[in-house]
Amino acid sequence: MLLFDRVRPASIPLFLAVLMMLSLAPLAPASAALDTTTAVRAASAAPLKTAPVPTVTGKTKVGYTLTAAPGTWGPAPVTLKYQWKANGVVIIGATAATYKPAAAQAGKALTVTVTATKAGYTTAAKTSAGTAAITPAGPGVDVSWPQCGKPLPKGQSFAIIGVNNGLANNTNSCLATQLSWAATSTGGTGQPLVALYVNTGNPGTAGSWWPTSNTYAGKTVANPYGTCTKGSVGTACSYMYGYAKAYDDATIRGVKSPASYTWWLDVETENSWSNNKAANRADLEGMVAYFASIGAKTGLYSTGYQWAEIVGSVPSSSSLYAQRSWLAGASSLSNASSMCSAAPLTGGGKVTMAQYISGGFDYNKSCI
Repeated sequence: MLLFDRVRPASIPLFLAVLMMLSLAPLAPASAALDTTTAVRAASAAPLKTAPVPTVTGKTKVGYTLTAAPGTWGPAPVTLKYQWKANGVVIIGATAATYKPAAAQAGKALTVTVTATKAGYTTAAKTSAGTAAITPAGPGVDVSWPQCGKPLPKGQSFAIIGVNNGLANNTNSCLATQLSWAATSTGGTGQPLVALYVNTGNPGTAGSWWPTSNTYAGKTVANPYGTCTKGSVGTACSYMYGYAKAYDDATIRGVKSPASYTWWLDVETENSWSNNKAANRADLEGMVAYFASIGAKTGLYSTGYQWAEIVGSVPSSSSLYAQRSWLAGASSLSNASSMCSAAPLTGGGKVTMAQYISGGFDYNKSCI
């Protein structure tokens, strides 16, 4: 018998209305049952028995490592994750138990949040107290043969090591020892942790060696100034001399992985130079060319006065034109800081470092 057969005629309109309402009512989503199950599970998860507040240890200075001490979470084992923040803002990628503050964090307080997870337990997170404001990175230091055997400064942000022993054709006898010291640099500036500088000069035929062709170390060098010939001290042979000295610096001085360093060309009047400024410029261009050929970066070190005396104005077509400048001659850190806004040695360059003397050592203010 059909259901309608059981309904009296007077009830049919009401019955039909009820059926229509039931047909229009939405079905409960399939996920509702899952949500209920999840809620039951969450309600049954127990809190971790120990969830300590982490602490942060270490020197609060750019370039120095801070370490999060999470404490003992339990019951063990517990999976811990870390997130460092500066003034409450997440530091992207800072998700290890240690963190070395960068220049961007100078002046800010750091915290670390430790998040603990364990199957069957609710996830918990605790955040450390803020550190003292991170202090900026200190200066760098440059050393060479005059500092051989002497105690060197500690805690330098970066280091520049002299490869030569005062002349372009010799070697710093304690280069290896000083490179080991340089590796302890803390970082925190735009400078590489370790860079090198080399003596330069353009002695002509008065030197212990002078090129007679465009060939050096078995290779014919593309020379933008033409062909170097025996007895010539012009731009072509000067270019070859610079190229050869850079080759020697990179290959026979004991420098491992020379392409990985920035090489600063030390241009000072105390070394031998030609009276021909164009020849001196060609000499330095030859050095830049060799270092570029191995993929190494270069820069120029001098004072404005000495550069003007040795090289003078550099045309935009020269490979020296856009070189970075390391300026010498500052009397203090404050003075060096102001030199960061001084004119570079060449028209297309930029001052990236300024040197000053303190306590018998050459210190360097990073301008980047």
